[in-house]
Amino acid sequence: MRKQLARLKWKWKYKKFNPLYLIAAAFLLLALSLFFTPILLIERAESSNSIVEIVQEDECVIMLTVEGETRQIPLEEYVVGVVAGEMPAIFHPEALKAQAIASRTYVLRLTENGQKPIQPTVEHQVYRSEKERKERWGKSFKENETKVREAVKATKGQVIFYEDKLITAMFFSTSNGMTETAKNYSGNAIPYLNSVESSKEAEIAPNFSNTFEVPLFDWNKALGFEWNDDLFKDLKLIRNASGRVQTMVAGAYTFTGREVRDKLKLPSTDFDIAYDLSNKIVHITTTGYGHGVGMSQYGAEAFAREDWKAEDILTYYYQNTEIKNFPIEEEACLKSS
Repeated sequence: MRKQLARLKWKWKYKKFNPLYLIAAAFLLLALSLFFTPILLIERAESSNSIVEIVQEDECVIMLTVEGETRQIPLEEYVVGVVAGEMPAIFHPEALKAQAIASRTYVLRLTENGQKPIQPTVEHQVYRSEKERKERWGKSFKENETKVREAVKATKGQVIFYEDKLITAMFFSTSNGMTETAKNYSGNAIPYLNSVESSKEAEIAPNFSNTFEVPLFDWNKALGFEWNDDLFKDLKLIRNASGRVQTMVAGAYTFTGREVRDKLKLPSTDFDIAYDLSNKIVHITTTGYGHGVGMSQYGAEAFAREDWKAEDILTYYYQNTEIKNFPIEEEACLKSS
């Protein structure tokens, strides 16, 4: 009986380790490997192609140095912050797109494609970080953020050229019915910054007209000398073709309209002055808001409501210009990073 059991065990062990089983298993593994190898190669190739596409898409991103920010900001992300800071998010999408293109053009020219820093204030362009946008918009953050980002995404890389050069894309809040020329504002003529009609803002802009009462003491302090009744009686405001004050003359004193605006911190250079002799109060009325050169933001909104596209708005305010994709050079990317 023991011998029979031993024989059975030996036979079972022999069958278990039969080389034929090993050969069959090897053939099975080989067949499986031949079947799955092409699939793996295809997947690897597709994965490799995806990586290449991602690298090619993002291989050159201009990074900007914004004063006050601890890290550099990618160009398109910066434009989101500027559109949010410079224009109400409730504006028409085409107006937001026009602002995005103008702001992108402005920063690339001013910073020389990211080589120089830019201020996040009205001195250059107002930039709002995501944290600031959340604080400013509150419950409307998601809706406003989506709207602004869509405008920036729709115009990605688009800038304004005049004779194959980036323009100085100046913009401001509200015109007095006409935009100002660069010549009248700065003394330097720029061919694409001429005066154009922008007459719809009175209907929609909250700061189209403003009035101020300035005590004589504050007036004198701002202008740097003592005014008397005779000077006010002799006061003359000389206007240019856009309706703004080019020169203010009183006696032997002469100021440019821009100097008066800066000294008195007025909204615009389109102003009227009346003096109350009895109460020693200077009454000032202004029309429009901002320097008046380039694109009027409320003008852009008014045109957008009339079904103007962003390109139409921009080429109207910046005459004889073209909207093109910005040709990013690798050298510019390296310098900005």
